[in-house]
Amino acid sequence: MSTSVLISYIILGFTLAAPIGPVNSARLDKGIKNGFWHAWIVGAGSMIADGVFMLLVYLGMVQFLGIPVVQIFLWLFGGFVLIYSGIESIKNANTITLSYSRQKDSLFKCFLTGFIMSITSPLSILFWLGIYGSVLAKTAQTNGTDSLLIYSSMIFLGLTFWDVFVAALTTGFRRLLNVKSLIAISIVSGASLVVFGLYFGYQGIDAILHDS
Repeated sequence: MSTSVLISYIILGFTLAAPIGPVNSARLDKGIKNGFWHAWIVGAGSMIADGVFMLLVYLGMVQFLGIPVVQIFLWLFGGFVLIYSGIESIKNANTITLSYSRQKDSLFKCFLTGFIMSITSPLSILFWLGIYGSVLAKTAQTNGTDSLLIYSSMIFLGLTFWDVFVAALTTGFRRLLNVKSLIAISIVSGASLVVFGLYFGYQGIDAILHDS
């Protein structure tokens, strides 16, 4: 288990969290209005929802990961979801706006905002099934099932790093926070998702060619 591989999973988790969608917009909004902890707690609520989805995918898929056809499906589906998500992130970058009006919200309300926005999203389960399922398939294929929890933890660590980064951005680095910088983040993260998606798709096609 190399350090570079672990870092790549952290980067994947960071990249998955980066596109400026509804949850990140809520993080930025709460952070600008209320400060670091409010932005962080929105992300914490969202991460718990993500953790629920990851756990469901893990428990539902782990016994099937040794089946080649399941691995191929997860690779291709995960690649599709990543590429689609990346393109949407790039395409919608110009729609990002910022609001600087101040309105004090409770930490609990901010936590519920992040959790409910993520847990009720119809795309979340497909997102995590495709992407996390693909990661599980790759990890099981190359390292066996013993390492699944470690690599899963690295993805979650990447999500945590993004949450802290956004919270810091809305407070100590607020002068760097403008529409142009958010558009740049959205485009770069979208492009990263496309690259990961192409890699996943390649793995799926390569598996088909080797099995045929």
